[in-house]
Amino acid sequence: MKRVISFLIIIVLLPSLLLAKEGMWIPSLLNKFVEKDMRKMGMRLTAEEIYSINQASLKDAIIIFGGGCTGEVVSDQGLVLTNHHCGYGAIQSHSSVEHDYLTNGFWAMSKEEELPNPGLTATFLVRIEDVSEKVLAELNDNMTEAERSAAVKEKTDALIAEAEKDTHYKAVVKPFYYGNEYYMFLYEEYKDVRLVGAPPSNIGKFGGDTDNWMWPRHTGDFSVFRIYADKDNNPAEYSEDNVPYKPMKHLKISLKGYEKDDFTFVFGYPGSTEQYLPSFAIDNIVNEVNPIRIDMRTERLDIMNKYMEQDQKIRIQYAAKYAGTSNGWKKWQGENRGIERMDAIGKKQHLEKHFMEWAAMNDQRSKLYGGLVPAFEEIYTNLEPYSRARAFLLETLFGIEISRFSRNFKKLVTLSNADDPDEKAIEEQIEKIRKAAKGHFKNYHAPIDKEITAKMLDLYFHRLNRDLQPQIITEIIQDYDADFTAYAEELFDDSFMSSEKEVNEFLDKYKTRKAKKIEKDPAYVLGEALYNHYFSNILPATSQWDSDLDSLQRIYIRGLKEYQKNRRFYPDANFTLRVTYGKIQGYEPRDAVAYEYFTTLEGVMAKEDPDIYDYVVEDKLKELYHKKDYGRYAGDDGKMHVCFIASNHTSGGNSGSPVLNADGHLIGLNFDRNWEGTMSDLMYDPDMCRNITLDVRYALFIIDKFAGAGHLIDEMTIIE
Repeated sequence: MKRVISFLIIIVLLPSLLLAKEGMWIPSLLNKFVEKDMRKMGMRLTAEEIYSINQASLKDAIIIFGGGCTGEVVSDQGLVLTNHHCGYGAIQSHSSVEHDYLTNGFWAMSKEEELPNPGLTATFLVRIEDVSEKVLAELNDNMTEAERSAAVKEKTDALIAEAEKDTHYKAVVKPFYYGNEYYMFLYEEYKDVRLVGAPPSNIGKFGGDTDNWMWPRHTGDFSVFRIYADKDNNPAEYSEDNVPYKPMKHLKISLKGYEKDDFTFVFGYPGSTEQYLPSFAIDNIVNEVNPIRIDMRTERLDIMNKYMEQDQKIRIQYAAKYAGTSNGWKKWQGENRGIERMDAIGKKQHLEKHFMEWAAMNDQRSKLYGGLVPAFEEIYTNLEPYSRARAFLLETLFGIEISRFSRNFKKLVTLSNADDPDEKAIEEQIEKIRKAAKGHFKNYHAPIDKEITAKMLDLYFHRLNRDLQPQIITEIIQDYDADFTAYAEELFDDSFMSSEKEVNEFLDKYKTRKAKKIEKDPAYVLGEALYNHYFSNILPATSQWDSDLDSLQRIYIRGLKEYQKNRRFYPDANFTLRVTYGKIQGYEPRDAVAYEYFTTLEGVMAKEDPDIYDYVVEDKLKELYHKKDYGRYAGDDGKMHVCFIASNHTSGGNSGSPVLNADGHLIGLNFDRNWEGTMSDLMYDPDMCRNITLDVRYALFIIDKFAGAGHLIDEMTIIE
């Protein structure tokens, strides 16, 4: 009897103990799952005001910004706010030593001065549709995973074609709960997005990579863009004839501020979470994969930083690359510490133990779920050496720029080696390579890449089982006596792909017979060897196990829902629109340390260090601070608030997401998580996980008082 009672206690209490207010909820289902809870916590909106297909709602002001961030429309003229780091690539693309917008900032004082950004898009969600019944009706339990995948693809392709027919919309069908449910998302994509404003990096990136993932934070992480449309307000390619987009809805901006324990919610596109992985997966990530990624990126960052400190041009060229590399590097370190602190593996093992005991109490459950945990253990044991090999290979592939660039020549080689070469297609491919080369070499410094090449291959050789290394490593060992520096020197000396001048000279005189020269080029040889090793050896070895894991996860989620009937299971993030909610709260990261829930401009001044680039404070900002010239943007305490934290469950992709108050008014821009809470992609800790938000009042203060771009404020709807 005691055993049965213990099961009941676990089933009833586990959700409330572990889940708190975590979760990334599908907005079309708020009224079903969490609207009452949100209103109980203080929200004064209805679910219909957040998401509706019958009337304008908050979802009509939220965009996918580019390919991996969120943004929000804040005026009736298509003005968009997002993070500085989300707009970083666009800002950098317009920057040069002569016009260094990264360092000095950029502000268009009229619409004529706004800068176009080819390839940058703003994507609106039109509607969400639950298509689970339509997709799952095509499936049965006798199918293999391959047959199931094929049936799902056939059905989802048909649903997408039907949804897109006679429209300019784009549809996507995505699995939820590892394929237990399916939802279709219909989007409208605008392709003319122009840069309007960006603060200097000393504001937009204040604290740099040192402060990344950290709290307290004093970063003015925002940038301003505008969406343009044709005269009928429809999406259009860039044209001087385009006009500012007229949105169905734009967010109102509140200057009223916030207090501790105020309700907030985040509306955006979280990228990826894996909350329901078994203990064996967490162990693999924390103890095998993350240490490899951290160590290899440490070496890359050290090399980049050495050169960036010596030359301003190189600093500009590699600013975005350094930030992108550092982002994961620091996040994984925090993730590992958080998982260890929470004893996440132990908690997962505890759940699995009791889940298996519950399954064993019933013959039908035992048949369905009894073998799950042992099957997980067996697969992850077999997968472990290959997951290490995959981590080494991917960090090497993405770390060595010249081998990545060499892939641009792959199609040219294929076209040239055809029995009857298509000269027109070859010319088109040559032009594509020229264009790619222009972008690549604009932000490239060969000595950095050469040093990284040697270091990545050296780590690969010394830290991975030889049987899992690509053949080219063995050849380098034999030909260069394991001297990877000598190999890299010769590769860069002999490859025409190490400079834009040599690439263009080669293409100027290109004839199909010269495909042989490409195939013999050492950079191309290295790229081919690494990519072929991945697709011929690593991927085939892991694909079956990955497929089996997907199948097991789908059954495991189904079983967990039966086992924990009172638990509200939210779907993992998959870069679809979600709502997450919580309260403004500080936290205590360790004994005798307590963090306040907001920061001010005083903290910026306290961090100032003119000898460290990340902590330089702009003269104009110092002047405004000393005069306390904050205008209407100061808090009730008379201080200029900069950032705040709350218990909203966020992830990558939420960068730039609006943080809204109980009335749905914009109070901040989400831009980061605290380091102690980065494990939230794998397991959420309500006591420690905090999303870091730029106070919108600080952004408006910078736009107005610092930049003198008050005309942008005039466009916005301000609540005072």
